[in-house]
Amino acid sequence: MNGKNFQPRRGNLGNKPHPCNNPRDHNPAAARNGGERPPQSRIVAATENFRAPWVQLKYFTFNPNVYPRFVGATSGNIAAGDTVSVYDKDGNAFGHGFYNAGANIPLRIFSHDKEPLPPDFFEKTIRRAIALRTEMLHLPATTDAFRVVHGDADGLNGLVVDKYGDVLSVEVFSFAVYRRIKSWLPIFHDALGTMRETIQLVKGFGSMENVRGCDDSHTAGLREVKIRENGVRFVVDFENGHKTGFFCDQRDNRKRLAQFCAGARVLDLCCYTGGFSLAAKVLGGAADVVGVDLDETAVAQAKRNANLNQARVNFVHSDAFTYARQMQANGELFDVVVLDPPKLIDGRDDYESGFAKYHDLNKVALPLVKKGGLFVTNSCSGLLKAEDFESLVIRVAHRLGCRLQILDRTGPGLDHPVISNYPEGRYLKTLWAIVL
Repeated sequence: MNGKNFQPRRGNLGNKPHPCNNPRDHNPAAARNGGERPPQSRIVAATENFRAPWVQLKYFTFNPNVYPRFVGATSGNIAAGDTVSVYDKDGNAFGHGFYNAGANIPLRIFSHDKEPLPPDFFEKTIRRAIALRTEMLHLPATTDAFRVVHGDADGLNGLVVDKYGDVLSVEVFSFAVYRRIKSWLPIFHDALGTMRETIQLVKGFGSMENVRGCDDSHTAGLREVKIRENGVRFVVDFENGHKTGFFCDQRDNRKRLAQFCAGARVLDLCCYTGGFSLAAKVLGGAADVVGVDLDETAVAQAKRNANLNQARVNFVHSDAFTYARQMQANGELFDVVVLDPPKLIDGRDDYESGFAKYHDLNKVALPLVKKGGLFVTNSCSGLLKAEDFESLVIRVAHRLGCRLQILDRTGPGLDHPVISNYPEGRYLKTLWAIVL
């Protein structure tokens, strides 16, 4: 999310990789289950009736991400990233997925249709995702920056695509998608009228997918693009930006914030490139706005975005903790405080330390809100449940001797849907509260 005061740890998740340019050299037996081969299940149905290549589940799971211990037998001779028919432990047809035996997530299920996949399955899936944003949500009427594909929620496990002006910003999480993305791009461009693209592999892609030689790719000369969002203009910097370059998931929350900002003094902690800051100033008519971020490059971009909108915002390069404590020491108070840190819980091993950082950040930010002022605090860690995040914030408030009049709990825009069998996809949580 906005701001980059912390960089979550990522461990070495992979074994010895195999070449991307020759995926069929991969030995499926090298797949891991905590360093061991995936367990093999007893086949209870005649495998000659299975559509090859196939994978059978050892245990039932409806989660689209199937980890090694849930994988039973396979047809063998499956190249990394191949499409496979999936069968349950009783031998019944269960769906279709991508299989990469050596990956941390060897089986990614993208369909629970029991019939064979039609040749145009992926094209129809892509066009359906685009139609949701353009024909049902009518997003192009208010912005030219929105999420086009949101992974599992759009039936495309391992893929995230954002549209920024005439550019597609693509983030790839699986080798199966990496194998296919170049053939899918013309479908996106045709439906969206885009012309350029940047393809980025998620951090740690090689070890996560047990591959090597896979690289990002970009349209020649592509560095940045200008976008508009509810009347505010931004420059998306693909060379220095985080994730897909911009955080359009906060679009609706930025617009909503503006209605509380007329004549207000606003503090935007972990401001990144100034999304909330500029919404407060340009859309909301705030009297004074301060945006703070530790990422010097992001602060420079935020200043550029302010100039693009002819808006006067005081952007400060500083650690959020240091700045907030200094403001407390100075006795400074704000009518509105927004806290939108980056993802602080990257995995289960990071949960306790990340939870503590959320606690400490809210503890230094909340005292800067005037009595009767608005506190907007966010978490974009999918592993942190909404009720646990809310409890954390409330506990901090009570220990500080104040109460919160909670107005609402929101999340990302409708272009970031969540599929019912993957609740972990509900990552962004925004709590709106008046400080009493």
